[in-house]
Formats: sequence, structure tokens, C-alpha cells
Amino acid sequence: MYTHVMVDSNKDSTGSFLGVKKITVVFVLGGPGCGKGTQCTKIAENFGFTHLSVGELLREEVKSGSEDGAMIRNMMKEGQIVPPEVTIKLLLRAILESGNDKFLIDGFPRDEENRAAFESITNVEPDFVLFLDCPEEEMERRILARNQGRVDDSIQTMRKRFRVYMDSTVPVLDHYNSKAKLRKVDASRPIDKVFEDVKVIFAPFGAKANNSMRRSSIRMGMGHERVISLVESLHYAGYVEPQET
Repeated sequence: MYTHVMVDSNKDSTGSFLGVKKITVVFVLGGPGCGKGTQCTKIAENFGFTHLSVGELLREEVKSGSEDGAMIRNMMKEGQIVPPEVTIKLLLRAILESGNDKFLIDGFPRDEENRAAFESITNVEPDFVLFLDCPEEEMERRILARNQGRVDDSIQTMRKRFRVYMDSTVPVLDHYNSKAKLRKVDASRPIDKVFEDVKVIFAPFGAKANNSMRRSSIRMGMGHERVISLVESLHYAGYVEPQET
């Protein structure tokens, strides 16, 4: 059940990264408004996973005022997919700083480039992919109703996100389905009904003994410098091609 993620930019004589950490990864995918965040929160509370929301990580980077944040903001407004090296850098920081070994990665990989880059860099494949299947009309209704004032919640951007999802994410679902790693749930129903099916899928992990354990924070002390150094080293090693921003 466990695989390895390489967590340091220095390699030993075998070519592996030092500081190997055993982790379990589950990707959670579905269109915008399908309920990924809600279900991930419930999974984290009941089964001891750390929930890493790519959307939240990206929005926090926007708020930071960094150069990457400005680029991310512009791409989110256009409903475009952020370059993989930027997203993976944020995910690596979150994984490295967490004390947990089980992760829900919510909203990633968005396309085949993301998937291939993540697997190449980390040497990790997900145990499985939870796919929350929801009709576009229902997702649109939910997004308009939540009214959170985010830069990516306008009707125009929302519809661009639907198109990107269909064009880019569906091939990822097909890839994992071909490997018998796709777990599909009807997400058009009320939250608790959806979670009943989700609980069955996660039952092999067992209910968490200590329900007071909160979702892991991703702000526990690893500086941007180490993560940036790691990602830059991966560029030089040929794992990720830098992209124009």
C-alpha cells in the first residue's frame, strides 16, 4: 500500500534522493463545484488523512504577493492550468512539512503533464483516484450559490474551467481507469449520501482512532528556499522543463 516520495535534492550513490519518506497518496478529482473540498474534509476527519487542496495552496500563493502568485492569479482568471513545476513545488512543501504519511491531494493532477511530472519527480503513484462525478448544471448551480468572491468564481471563468476540465482532466481519469485505480462516486446527491459511498471506498484504511486530530497545517517551518532549491535541482536533472510565465 505504501510507496516512496523522494524528499531531498541531494542524491546518494544509487541515484535516489536522501530522506525518503513512506507515504500513501489518493488523488481526488472532479469538476469545479463537485464537492471535492467538502468530501476531503470528511475523509480527513474520519480516516486520518492530511488534506492538501491544490486550489487553496494556489490561492494562498496569490495572497503572498510573490512573483509566482501574480502569475497564478492571471492564469486562474483565465481558467488556465498553472505550470506543473509551480504546483508541484507547493505540494512538495506541504508533504515535507506534514507529520502525516497519508495524503488526499484535492484537484490534482489537472492534466497529463501534471500527472507525469508528479510521478516522475516523486516516484509516487496514487493508491487510487477518487472521482466525484457531477453533472455540469449542478456544479454551475453550486458555484454560483457559494458566492465566495474568489477571482475564479465569475460565470465566464467558471465556464472556462468546465472546458479545461473536460479537455485536460478527463484523459487523466482515463489513464487511471485503465490501471484499475479509478473509484467513481455520484456526487450530485446531498453531502452525507455521497460520503456514505466514500466511506466504503476508504474503509480499508480504518476509522481514525483520535477524531480530535485536526487537518495538518502546511505552515510548520520549511522555508521556501529549500523547496525552491529542490525544484530547481529537478529542473537541472531533467525531471521538469521550466516554462515561460
